[in-house]
Amino acid sequence: MPEITTLPESLASNSTVGEAGSLKELLNVALPLMISSGSVSLMHIANRTFLTWDSRESLAAVLPSGILHWTIMSLVFGTVQYANTFVAQYEGAGRRDRVAASVWQGVYVSLCGGVLLTLFAFLAKPIFDTIGHEQAVAVLEADYFRVLCFASLPMLLTASMTSFFSGRGQTRVVMTVVLIGVAINIVSDYLLIFGNKMIPRMGIEGAAISTVIAQTAQCGMLMWLLSRRELRERYGTWRHRAFDRELLARFLKYGFPQGLHLFVDVASFAMFMLLVGRLGKDELAATNLAFSLNTLAFVPMLGMGTAVSTLVGQRIGEGRPELAIRTTWSAFKLSSVYMLTFAAIYVGLPDLILMPYAAFSDASDFTALRDQVVTLLRFVAVYCFFDAMGIVFGFAIRGAGDTRFALVFSCVSAWMLMVVPTVISQVWFQGSLTASWWFCTIYTIVLGLGFMARFQAGHWRSMRVIEATANADESLTDSKIPTTE
Repeated sequence: MPEITTLPESLASNSTVGEAGSLKELLNVALPLMISSGSVSLMHIANRTFLTWDSRESLAAVLPSGILHWTIMSLVFGTVQYANTFVAQYEGAGRRDRVAASVWQGVYVSLCGGVLLTLFAFLAKPIFDTIGHEQAVAVLEADYFRVLCFASLPMLLTASMTSFFSGRGQTRVVMTVVLIGVAINIVSDYLLIFGNKMIPRMGIEGAAISTVIAQTAQCGMLMWLLSRRELRERYGTWRHRAFDRELLARFLKYGFPQGLHLFVDVASFAMFMLLVGRLGKDELAATNLAFSLNTLAFVPMLGMGTAVSTLVGQRIGEGRPELAIRTTWSAFKLSSVYMLTFAAIYVGLPDLILMPYAAFSDASDFTALRDQVVTLLRFVAVYCFFDAMGIVFGFAIRGAGDTRFALVFSCVSAWMLMVVPTVISQVWFQGSLTASWWFCTIYTIVLGLGFMARFQAGHWRSMRVIEATANADESLTDSKIPTTE
């Protein structure tokens, strides 16, 4: 495969983000994405904290219904999100015309998928009637899920349009949009869940409505940003909007396995949650709360993963995979320190991070819940380091185009190590909450080690998702606009 040996001037150096492959470059791209992801994590925690104050049934209902919606959306979401890799590799190759075209193919997939996913709103009640949770919880799950379906289209469009900025390393733009959306979500969350003199109390349904409002606001902001004259002139964001059959086919060839990988991953955890829910309402609520607290560590790592995927993609586009190796190991070292710090907090200071949930909850009810959550946080402390390993190395190989391995490996690991053993333990051995969490922990450890081994094998170094003959478009690369912030 031919490599691009001569880089456009605007790509060869960029003092704003630091030398290619350096720690400074990684931090400048990753930190805004980690802040963005962390703010989303805080938003979810605020949402579930408010619902804890509302009722235990609301807390028990929010994660199963939320994760079911995320499951049915994840196939399309993961596919359109892969536009980030196309943008990164085309940017690395200096093909700004193809950057804009790639984003538009993601937009078209988002439009089709978003409309179809919205129709699931009409299936909410029959879906949760068949799951088997307690009736009071099932009604709330259906209410939350039904409204959340209307957030599908703006969420998918946001994912595809965000790739234009994140794939080029302009992560501060992404951070600003996300922070505004999170602020809208938290404020509307509180107002709609509890109500006031002008707004009726809506409970869990209000939490879902606030998500729709926030996602629509983020989508609108990104549409406005992409319509700016500067980007229309330099990247052709409107000129290159045409449906491109060849590019779309290649986009789906690499993006669909990532979407399927995300679907299988989320579906396995959705099944895990449904199985835990069969153990009882208290076990389900404790698991919901433990996973919510885990998002404090896990979700910011997704920002780091996106940064790794972006920088690996740019280096592949430039023909310099050796710099991608340096970036990936730097990211893993930083992530390890971050995750081990949270592991210490989960074990040593669990009551500190549980305080917001305990503040306005019934003391007697929360005491029993607290004891279960503290036990589950010890499992989180064991596997969170391997979570970071899986994210960093998994995103690295997918940033080069190694999406099929990620799909197969994740699918086999999730179902054979977590879901199937949990089913067997419940059907034949009267399974417990502790046994279920052991299976979850083993799965996460194996996944992390497997992705690291795949990265070390180096198959990804010879991969790319863009045309092998892609060269810089002279009409676009002579611009002095920096490619990253």
